[in-house]
Amino acid sequence: MSDPLPERQISDEQVEAYRAFYTELIGFVPPRIAARTDMLARVDPELLEMQETLRAKAMYPECFDVKTSQLILFGILLGLLSDATRLHAIAARRAGATWEELNAVVGLAFLFRGLPAANLGAQILQELADMER
Repeated sequence: MSDPLPERQISDEQVEAYRAFYTELIGFVPPRIAARTDMLARVDPELLEMQETLRAKAMYPECFDVKTSQLILFGILLGLLSDATRLHAIAARRAGATWEELNAVVGLAFLFRGLPAANLGAQILQELADMER
């Protein structure tokens, strides 16, 4: 059976170059990012390039190191109860965040989002600890 999607307009190597950032940051390419990079490589590679350039610029301001950026993103996403929270917790940990720092972010999110954020944050930290065992 043939693929119902159009063929990629950019090389597999270019798609993998976009994805390499995520592998370096969190250790794997999340499924939604894999889907986005694949779809845009097929239908709008210019938009894919723009998205990845903008993401890199916004995610890594010169005034923050990677760990700080990832801790901030962890907190923002935790406050939104987003499923992407886990990915940025992994990235923060890989960038050197301690359990104390991650837990402090959970406490900050709790102040403005309540027990749902505290519960999700604790669950994510427990899952990360299990992954590291």
